Amino acid sequence: MEDSAPLRIMLVTDAWEPQVNGVVRTLSRTADECRAMGHEVEVIHPGLGFKTFPLPTYPDIKLAIGADDEIERRFKAFEPEAIHIATEGTLGDAARKICLKWKLPFTTSYHTKFPEYVNARLPFIPLSAGYWFMRRFHNSGNRLMVATPSMRDHLAKKGFNNITAWARGVDTELFNPDKRHMGGQSVYEGLEGPLFVYIGRVAVEKNIEAFLNLDLPGTKVVVGPGPQLEELKKRYKNVVFLGNKSGDELARHFADADVMVFPSFTDTFGLVILESMATGTPVAAFIADGPKDIIPGSKAGSVNDDLRVACLEALEMKREDCRTYAEGYSWRSCAEEFVKNLKPQPRPERRRFWRRLRRLGRRG
Repeated sequence: MEDSAPLRIMLVTDAWEPQVNGVVRTLSRTADECRAMGHEVEVIHPGLGFKTFPLPTYPDIKLAIGADDEIERRFKAFEPEAIHIATEGTLGDAARKICLKWKLPFTTSYHTKFPEYVNARLPFIPLSAGYWFMRRFHNSGNRLMVATPSMRDHLAKKGFNNITAWARGVDTELFNPDKRHMGGQSVYEGLEGPLFVYIGRVAVEKNIEAFLNLDLPGTKVVVGPGPQLEELKKRYKNVVFLGNKSGDELARHFADADVMVFPSFTDTFGLVILESMATGTPVAAFIADGPKDIIPGSKAGSVNDDLRVACLEALEMKREDCRTYAEGYSWRSCAEEFVKNLKPQPRPERRRFWRRLRRLGRRG
């Protein structure tokens, strides 16, 4: 059937490699799986030669400027059958304007609690302003993909429309219990156990200090880069900061931990939760969107309004139960759900549209 034929999918994102975070991992793995399924995927991202400027308060993130003409050119050259705008940055906004101008259907996704993220960094910007911006952006699309039921309910109450589920996956080959104490040695060698470890971006919206201020046995460790790293190093001399890790080295830092602590209230899912569980390491978190959808009933971690209680409860979890739970998530099913959620035009309409646009371009 024509509806099951491979699609030309245009993915527009302001978050892409070399950034290291859950959004980038989700998008890159989804694109890879879509290609493996036979779809053609083109990604528009800041690394394509656009002029960029660093995001205020977070210079590692680059925002493209003056990209409108180049995005139009890429749209015309690729003639996408489905368009997904993954982020609300400058590239996402430029692509959104083009879609609205040309009356092209498109979908969006909600990866971060952006209003809370901005308010944590710039408290003078109220949450209401952030949600107004996000509603304006996402409600102009045909479908909004979210990772969890609690996020769907949260956004519905905030006035967002056409919300649908898009679950996440985990690389169970990279993140594997076999990585624990490889060669008979831990990556945390010499540190007193138990080892309570935060792994992720070191930034104010991640609420890391709620973890660092806890009275816990053993050692607290922070693994990851970010704009708050140097500040926290100076203030928390009793905490071990190990900086950025990736690939196999990152997987070993998950596997050799006793508990992975996830204190964030601004994430919509928390991919590191599954990555930790896949290595056999249980997770402790607050009762927040993301953790409360993934952890309760999993036997792979604990959520509690008291993060210390959650940490100590997680310490008692069986590592084999964590791995078993993580094995229920795959990137292939994530990509299949993503494709199902796309809103392409019927094929005859798509062909007529791009033919008409080419004719207009020749006349111009």
